[in-house]
Amino acid sequence: MIEGGKGKTYRIAVQRFADRSTPQSAERIARFREALQNALEFSGLFQRVPDGAFLGPLETESLDDGAQIACPDWTQIGADALLQGEIARDSEGFRVAFRVWDTARCRDLMRRRYVQKATANPEDVARRVADDVVEAFLGVRGVSSTEIAFVSDRSGNKEIYVMQADGSNVRKATANGSINNFPNWSPDGQAIAYTSYRQGNRPLIFLSSRGALRPGRLLQSDGRSQYRAVFDPIGERLAVVLSNGSSSEIVSVDTDGKDVRRITQSQSIEVSPTWSPDGKRIAFVSDRTGAPQIYVMSASGGDEKRLTYDGAYNTNPSWSPDGLWIAYETRVDGQFDIWLIDPEGKVNVPLVTNERSDEAPSWAPNSRHIVFSSTRRGRADLYMIDRDGSNLRRLTGDAGNNTAPNWGPFPR
Repeated sequence: MIEGGKGKTYRIAVQRFADRSTPQSAERIARFREALQNALEFSGLFQRVPDGAFLGPLETESLDDGAQIACPDWTQIGADALLQGEIARDSEGFRVAFRVWDTARCRDLMRRRYVQKATANPEDVARRVADDVVEAFLGVRGVSSTEIAFVSDRSGNKEIYVMQADGSNVRKATANGSINNFPNWSPDGQAIAYTSYRQGNRPLIFLSSRGALRPGRLLQSDGRSQYRAVFDPIGERLAVVLSNGSSSEIVSVDTDGKDVRRITQSQSIEVSPTWSPDGKRIAFVSDRTGAPQIYVMSASGGDEKRLTYDGAYNTNPSWSPDGLWIAYETRVDGQFDIWLIDPEGKVNVPLVTNERSDEAPSWAPNSRHIVFSSTRRGRADLYMIDRDGSNLRRLTGDAGNNTAPNWGPFPR
């Protein structure tokens, strides 16, 4: 198991953002700052410096280009970074500006300004700011502003739910009282494809949409069961698993349910497709050798290559957005562990091992974290872990069984 120690963390002083609104709102500022601090700590990269330790001002005084800070006031209290900012809500919208300082070198790392709708939720905007601050230090955005879709039976039925990446703000995406499974986000975050037994008590693919895609049934039935659908990286097509009961195949289809193209040509069971980030390849599971193993093929079919040889039962692959790794689950002594393999099959290493099952890995859009389902506490709950095996965190708890997570894209 990879048990790399906790990565480097930075101590960050977060000033209270100056409120330039008319009228001002102390409550809005407090909500914004609390969400911002929580999101920074959620990243695993930052530890907040308490207000009581500040030698410099608690509230941002100016973000003008010529404005400087007294860096010794911040380095003396152990702050590696300082975050300053201003917010304003008026007829023009919800405006946010911020500046991130490297206090040791006394230089600013990032300056950005946002203009959101006037009705924008302060907490949502704060998470986006926090993700940008992560980018200033790592070169890749944080993910506190992203969402995770998953399946839960907390209401008595297996419904699709959505929550923030940190496990907050859980809400239903379906409420049909049937069995729903395998949610998958569209690349723009405006739709979720999922499997449901809501019609005829048989598995069919549906879309839940808050954008341009038409919600409802994706494919007309040809008598075969429809078990899973996953969007390609640009959101133009989906890979869909179809089964006649004795075998299954993977096809691709337009988002309007037309232009069905067969991808796999075997008489075996072919399931669990996942696209490479460039859309040119698909990893999938096949039992053509007698037991489930991970394979890679061209997105149009052909050029198939077996990837996994360690273990007799490997399934549920998930391709990282940066293209470097495929996470998957492998069965060991009747339980599942999560491993990582590179797309060429040269490096294959365990990531999450436990005496209980760890299943259904899904990558964060920055490729730094993985969310998965685990029964290590009895019921199935969702956990996240960093790619190096550190920072294991529980995201759900005390509310039914929570499975089949799918991490959504960055908000646009």
